[in-house]
Amino acid sequence: MADKKQKEVVKQVLQKHQHDKALLVDVLQDIQAEIGYLPKEVLVETSKGLGVPVSRVYSVATFFKAFSLTPRGRNLINVCMGTACHVRGSVKVLEQIEKELKIKAGETTPDLKYTLETVNCVGSCALGPMVIVGEDYHGEMTPEKVVSVLANYK
Repeated sequence: MADKKQKEVVKQVLQKHQHDKALLVDVLQDIQAEIGYLPKEVLVETSKGLGVPVSRVYSVATFFKAFSLTPRGRNLINVCMGTACHVRGSVKVLEQIEKELKIKAGETTPDLKYTLETVNCVGSCALGPMVIVGEDYHGEMTPEKVVSVLANYK
C-alpha cells in the first residue's frame, strides 16, 4: 500500500495528465521526479488511476533506463563504457569509483548519497573516459582523479 504522500503525488500527477493512459510515460516521469523512484505500490496506484493493467505499467517502468524501481542516490554517477572511453581506460575509472564508494555499478550507497551506473555512450568520445555526476561532465578521467571529483559532491 502506497503511503499517504505517495498516493497524493499519484493523484495530482494523474489529474495533471487527465488520467490519459496514452501519457503513461509522462505520468511515470512526473511521479518519479516527485518521489525519487517508482515503488511497487506507486505502480499499482498508477495502474488503478489509469485503468491499465499493472503489468503494462511495470513493463514501461522497467523498459526505460530513466526509471528506477529502487531509491536512487542524490548524486547519480554515470561512467561511459562506449568504445572510445573503454579503450582509454573507463574500466579502471569505474573500478576506482566502485572502490571509493564501496558499491558496484547498478547499486546505491546505503546513505543514498550516490548511485553508480554505466552507460554505453555519452557522445563525448574525444574527451573520454567520461564520468557524469548529475549534470556535470568530467572528461579525460583517470583513476587518480576519482577522489577529487567525488569530493565535490559530498
